[in-house]
Amino acid sequence: MHVPDNLKYTEEHEWIRVEGGNIAFIGITDFAQGELGELVYIEVETVGELLETGESFGTVEAVKTTSELYMPVSGKVLEFNAELDESEGDNPTVVNEDPYGKGWIIKIELSDPSELEELMSAEEYQAHIE
Repeated sequence: MHVPDNLKYTEEHEWIRVEGGNIAFIGITDFAQGELGELVYIEVETVGELLETGESFGTVEAVKTTSELYMPVSGKVLEFNAELDESEGDNPTVVNEDPYGKGWIIKIELSDPSELEELMSAEEYQAHIE
């Protein structure tokens, strides 16, 4: 199970990667996509919205189940990955193939970067899933 060191993690299996200033990318972990199985649909209707930590920003649908996606930190949803969007790329399996790279789900602007300190490190997340 791959758990990159440069990310922060939630108990609900989301990851966040900060990229310069207050911009960050959020996705689901390799563990989460493995548990869900092949993803068939990802819905995000929160672009442009300001969401608080723990609020749902969308859903992922696999063959047998649907799961909510939760904000690891507060922020404004700037973008939904076009490759995953049904109206554009319509390729949700990219999350199965590359959950930490091309399979990012949303891009956000952080409201309070100090909230990142509340999230798990790679080592803590690894212990959480074992």
